[in-house]
Amino acid sequence: MAEDETERDETERLLEKLDIGQKVRLLTGASNWRTYGEPAVGLRPLTMSDGPAGVRGEAWDERRTSLVLPSPTALAASWDGELVRELGGLLAAEARRKGVQVLLAPTLNLHRSPLGGRHFECFSEDPLLTARTGVAFVTGVQDGGVAATAKHFVANDAETDRLRVDVTVAERTLRELYLAPFEAAVDAGVWAVMSAYNKVNGVTMSASELLERPLKECAGGWGFDGLVVSDWGAVRSLLDTARSGQDLAMPGPEGPWAAGLLGAVASGLVDEARIDDKVRRLLRLARRVGALGEPAPAGRPLAPSADGPALLRRAVAAGTVLLRNDGGVLPLDAARLRRVAVVGPHATAVRIQGGGSAEVFPSSVVTPLEGVEAALREAAGAGTRAEVTYTPGLPPYTRPRPLDPARTRDPRDGRPGVLVRLLDAEGAELHSEHRLSGRIVEPARVAGAVTVEIRALVRPAESGSWTLGVGGWGLMSLAVDGRTLLSGEFPLDSDDPTRVHVAPPYRCAEAELTEGVEVEVVARRRLDPGTGIATLLAAAPPPGDARAALDAAVTAARAADVAVVVVGTTEESESEGRDRESLALPDGQDALVRAVARANPRTVVLVNSGGPVALPWHRDVPALLLAWFPGQEAGHGLADVLFGHAEPGGRLPTTWAVAQEDVPVLDTRPREGRLPYEEGVHIGHRAWLRAGAEPAYWFGHGLGYTTWEYVGMEAPATVRGGCDAGVDVRVRLRNTGPRRGREVVQVYLARTDTAVDRPVRALAGYAAVEAGPGEEAVATVRLAARALAHWSTERGRWETEPGTFTLLAGPSAGELPLRTTVTVPARGPLSAGPSMESALR
Repeated sequence: MAEDETERDETERLLEKLDIGQKVRLLTGASNWRTYGEPAVGLRPLTMSDGPAGVRGEAWDERRTSLVLPSPTALAASWDGELVRELGGLLAAEARRKGVQVLLAPTLNLHRSPLGGRHFECFSEDPLLTARTGVAFVTGVQDGGVAATAKHFVANDAETDRLRVDVTVAERTLRELYLAPFEAAVDAGVWAVMSAYNKVNGVTMSASELLERPLKECAGGWGFDGLVVSDWGAVRSLLDTARSGQDLAMPGPEGPWAAGLLGAVASGLVDEARIDDKVRRLLRLARRVGALGEPAPAGRPLAPSADGPALLRRAVAAGTVLLRNDGGVLPLDAARLRRVAVVGPHATAVRIQGGGSAEVFPSSVVTPLEGVEAALREAAGAGTRAEVTYTPGLPPYTRPRPLDPARTRDPRDGRPGVLVRLLDAEGAELHSEHRLSGRIVEPARVAGAVTVEIRALVRPAESGSWTLGVGGWGLMSLAVDGRTLLSGEFPLDSDDPTRVHVAPPYRCAEAELTEGVEVEVVARRRLDPGTGIATLLAAAPPPGDARAALDAAVTAARAADVAVVVVGTTEESESEGRDRESLALPDGQDALVRAVARANPRTVVLVNSGGPVALPWHRDVPALLLAWFPGQEAGHGLADVLFGHAEPGGRLPTTWAVAQEDVPVLDTRPREGRLPYEEGVHIGHRAWLRAGAEPAYWFGHGLGYTTWEYVGMEAPATVRGGCDAGVDVRVRLRNTGPRRGREVVQVYLARTDTAVDRPVRALAGYAAVEAGPGEEAVATVRLAARALAHWSTERGRWETEPGTFTLLAGPSAGELPLRTTVTVPARGPLSAGPSMESALR
């Protein structure tokens, strides 16, 4: 939605009404999530919110619930832009319900290394799949009148030392891989872009020339006319950021711009024209989201979408990837089942989303166990229903988890949950409230409050030595029934906002508790300036008997017709703020899978993770599904796949290894502050092909409940280099299986006779088709025109090398049964390549 001439004139008129003090004030946030309003020009505050899997709103409060989508990796795994657009529309409706105008999503960084700790929030390893998925997300959100924010610009692909790391990357690699999804989002009309924490080639992103060229510049750039907002706390200096294309520093009200920008303009160190451009963009964004001019008439408060859960359930199935299905174990026939063993802690404690700044609070969660039970209950009707047994197979986690309402009571009124109090310097109560969890990220703000206290009556489920923990920074204490177990000063050791404000570490102590005997647990933390405000009260049960837990799972599996094992990552092994140290599943889960598979030849394994994990046992199980972080409808959507009510629609958005040591691009750890992208354009499947290595499962792989024969492909013999329209490739295939299905047809491009360092092959386009048993279908795959081009560093432009390109078609990067060639004739100098917009058409 470009600004028309009338709107431009109006923006300039409003700008003239503001003095320099008013302008500068607008460029730092008014609070953690809001910008300043300016009544003089009819500008209302903009409210921003995370995130890509749900809209939290301004407050970290578990009582203010949100619809929770499958993780972005699951959305990309659907390879279904229309579905992603629908989900973007659902997020827009959630944002409007919560009074949010700017959604801080999508995350367009790439899965460069599978060890990246935040990959659940990114789409894929491939720039084209990421670009197309991101464009669909942006379109859905902004069609709903809410601004999408493409983040984190750019090369913010790992978490280690993320605030300061200097990513060194060649210009061609930057253009062809890491900038490409952002260019696509800009071409699609995204209204906001978030600058990242990291440096690129020695310059912090909030001061980088990349914010001007290519992002904002019209002549030779992308012509982005929206707002560049900083990542939270990423503007850490004054002059270099103020003189750059950075427009808004978040959060506020403190910060380098708030403290010094007005003086810098007055002394001539920053040109007022720079300030005008930043404010102009803020006004433009406000107009687009309805926060400028006369407000719309107030309507009734919006309720969560009634259609939301059904769409989320459909999305679970659409993103679930079936990796193996030996012997046709899946789909399960409910009528033939008499006993089903469900195994694994994740079957009841499923991870529906990743941890960190984008976390939201669901009103309800359907676990895999509940989904299986509900599906069998529905299938039974008046007949006999299969018996479902559940065994965790592992002892309880020994790391404390925040207290939940299941076994805690507010000591004041007895309701499930905890009591939170704010106390003054003398210990007198200033404020109290009932909360549902021991995780208090944002207690109420009360003048004079010096201490936050979390108090709960805890009823232990078993006797033994319990681990109790208090999370936060500064002076803290922990007591049980009036006996102090822990007291001390725990100084802040990080400036990472997520670690300080969202997920502070636990300080733990042991207490002997008796099953069913209620105790009062009290955690206190002094609210010192600069230590954040999050306080957590958590507990973990006594260590269990690992051998007994495994034996119980084996016994249940041996007695069942089918065993469903749910394994996955934990918040400690995969979360924002840190990269993963290992791809291995934690806590003995590999041994659990192997033991159950030996006990029952009909074992189905569901992997509940945001990114790749090592699968050393993958050939030992007949059926293997990737569930990702599937959102609040996890159990229902996965049961739909297990029992054949829905196709497992997912295809891998990232290559999966058997073992960590096999991965060709793995490093996420800076050396002397720098993280070199030495592999150039060879990441993901490109890196595996270059290394001549074989992964467990290739990028693009995924099975359905039918089979396909790739019959033939057609493409023009000759194409004009730089052709904006791209190339249409027609791929004919036949459904050779027993039921209707959907196939994602992928076309890859290769070039051997070349002067350019190219991938062995790379994804150039894809399209999905559906057909019934025995039917043929034709997939028309638009070969992205950009796929024929490369970035010329010497000439600073896209160019197309004349010669012959090979096109390969099939169901994954590793299985491409069809091939043909197209030739770009030599006609004078190399031609300039197309825009990203034409590449996505």
